[in-house]
Amino acid sequence: MTIIDPEALSQVLGAIDLRVGVARREQLDAQDLLPLVPGEATLVYVADGAVRGIPPLDSGCRLDIDRESHRVEVDGPHGAAELRAGDAFLTLGRGQLALAADETTTLIVVALELAQPTPALNAALPDYITVTGFDVLEPAAAALAENMGPAPTGHGTRQGDPLICRLMATTVLLSVIRSWAENGCAPEGWPHVRKDPFLDRVVEAIHQEPGREWTVERLAGVGAMSRSAFAERFRSAIGRSPADYVTEVRIDAAKRMLEAGRSVSETSRELGYASDEGFSRAFRRRTGMNPSAWRRLPVPA
Repeated sequence: MTIIDPEALSQVLGAIDLRVGVARREQLDAQDLLPLVPGEATLVYVADGAVRGIPPLDSGCRLDIDRESHRVEVDGPHGAAELRAGDAFLTLGRGQLALAADETTTLIVVALELAQPTPALNAALPDYITVTGFDVLEPAAAALAENMGPAPTGHGTRQGDPLICRLMATTVLLSVIRSWAENGCAPEGWPHVRKDPFLDRVVEAIHQEPGREWTVERLAGVGAMSRSAFAERFRSAIGRSPADYVTEVRIDAAKRMLEAGRSVSETSRELGYASDEGFSRAFRRRTGMNPSAWRRLPVPA
């Protein structure tokens, strides 16, 4: 099991501040499909029934929870393909995703908006997080999630409702991330976020201008470091090389641009690729699809 640094986990949780946490209750019949909006962070709690992801949620892990002893065992990295009642799911909206109901299902769906999203925080969180047995691991937060959503018919909006909903959503969100991290589902070395203003400056610059020609020397200059010191410090803090991180940011930007209807050539040029072929190869390595095929995917309404 991965051992999480409590101070590092506290950094991640402490950096999360929701500006909006709007919840709704979705009732799905068997075979119904619920598209999640790309580019938006969404928290889902399964109140009843079962859902699976399209594409499959197969890069998470499943926690086997004994509901009497509360003993937790981790099945491994390919166990969370289906979420059932009491499970929770968080997506940062970095790609297209829909949830399909396998039976009559009730979902609490919370649209999240961070007050001050930072690249360093985004780098620390994976594309999505699944927590099976969330209601056992975090019963108080699960009870909050169960009761989020519109007020019963006949009850109008009360003073303070938006603030209370935001606080409830924040509690559930932090509990989901904590449960995922503390019970063996976080990858080795997570989280990567550090209190390093020099590296934060570099990460911010990459996200602001993903299409710039980012050499190691240029990035080291942004961070006011030597080339060798920067490369080692970046890999230690972020968990990958500067070049790999730049590519990841570019491909994430490419997904959003293609989903917005931008052409492959326009996307390639704006993101700094020398040719459409080079862009297509990089995109395919990261996503398993050609950019033109990604562009033709239906965008959820």
